[in-house]
Amino acid sequence: MTETPLLAVEGLVKEFSTKNGVVKAVDDVTFQVNKGETVAVVGESGCGKSTLAMTVLGLETATAGEIVVEGDRLGDVSRVVADRLGRDVGIVFQNPLSALNPKMKVAAIVGEPLKTALGLRGKDLHERVALLLEEVGLRPEHMRRYPHEFSGGQCQRICIARALALKPKLLILDEPTAALDVSVQAQILKLLNELQRELGVSYLFITHDLGTVDYIADRVLVMYLGKIVENGPVAQVFSAPAHPYTRALLDWCRRWTRPSAARSKSSVARYRARSTGRPAVPLHRAAPARKVAAAKKFPCQRLAMEFARWRASIP
Repeated sequence: MTETPLLAVEGLVKEFSTKNGVVKAVDDVTFQVNKGETVAVVGESGCGKSTLAMTVLGLETATAGEIVVEGDRLGDVSRVVADRLGRDVGIVFQNPLSALNPKMKVAAIVGEPLKTALGLRGKDLHERVALLLEEVGLRPEHMRRYPHEFSGGQCQRICIARALALKPKLLILDEPTAALDVSVQAQILKLLNELQRELGVSYLFITHDLGTVDYIADRVLVMYLGKIVENGPVAQVFSAPAHPYTRALLDWCRRWTRPSAARSKSSVARYRARSTGRPAVPLHRAAPARKVAAAKKFPCQRLAMEFARWRASIP
């Protein structure tokens, strides 16, 4: 018998109205997250990763599609079931300092969901907060401090403790290590792995860092312009990517870790010619000057433009 997935997303669409028309930030996305599994969502900035996370969490209303948590379709359940589902899903945001109220002490920050959802007070609340802090590697005396008294890594640990307060079955991690130093990133990733082994929680891991995906994830979804262009086990996707965008993304990330000479325009042109089998098109012929300037400033946008040129060149 097939086990019911913890999270099932089917045909999810999220549109935003702008002065230039309707923008599909998430376009017909379908995937599943099983119990105890880590599914990573990768892609360049602006591809729709965070919008997907916010829509799954319910902070954004889906334009179309279904979101099912343990067999219950969001939107078609009673208030009691909706409250339970809300406790089953937690989130850790990208910037820990902006996610914490600077006027509240750690005890109040971590204890707020316990007071609101479970009605804990007094000694019971204090003991539960202290236990949560110990689970993420902090000490009970830290609950008397304010967020500005902690480092970035410690603040992220506080955010993780708050997200785990209601014992969620699914934790959405929206680039949880992006704002941290490399050494602190490793500590947070190790902590997340340990918590998953101890608590059995599932992760939907949003990131643009393929190195963290290789370390923490079981499966990976590759997003481009709001669509899932590739989906599979991490080892399979990274060793033998099937989609041209995935190959370009992996190649660019490897290239970005080499010396700067290897990231010259000539090397990009050689890669473009090799992957498409056609002569390289100069960047200034492929896009207006304004977009060219943006592409030079933001490498991920340049990669997207190169892929768009490749796709447009196919008969």
